[in-house]
Amino acid sequence: MIKEKIILGIDPGTNIMGYGLLKVIDNKPSIMTMGVLVLEKYDDHYLRLRRIFERVISLIEEYLPDELAIEAPFFGKNVQSMLKLGRAQGVAMAAALSRDIPIFEYAPLKIKMSITGNGRASKEQVAAMLQRYLKIPDDQMLPQLDATDGLAAALCHFFQSNNPVKEDNYKSWKDFINKNPKKVV
Repeated sequence: MIKEKIILGIDPGTNIMGYGLLKVIDNKPSIMTMGVLVLEKYDDHYLRLRRIFERVISLIEEYLPDELAIEAPFFGKNVQSMLKLGRAQGVAMAAALSRDIPIFEYAPLKIKMSITGNGRASKEQVAAMLQRYLKIPDDQMLPQLDATDGLAAALCHFFQSNNPVKEDNYKSWKDFINKNPKKVV
């Protein structure tokens, strides 16, 4: 019996929202799509929030995801930016909740750690690891790294829910590979 699951990953933002969808069949993830919603053209913050809600709903209706993985806002120096980012995240979550889709939230550090092994990895490093792991052709990689950030949230959730690893059980990635040779592609 083939087990199938679709995970929608979102990198919320009020200027650009990134998203990616993974299809998981027999515990093997593959990319369905990724993209961005560019919101900079809208001057009104509330109109941006409405567009986020509408786009998430349209992604849900088109791809029928089973779960939503979303990047949690991180605390920066600008409180206003943090509030706007929280609103963007909340609107995306409300769209998922309106369709009874379970939500899983991950800190940026956790997402980067699960994809690259380094919680301080750059967006470019995350994109490169995703491309290699999911075997994404060069022509399908987008210039906006928000798209790969959304996809990274989905893959992080896949790793966390399907291959739970207690981080303190391993001294390094080499130690993990040595103890789990069948989990490494």
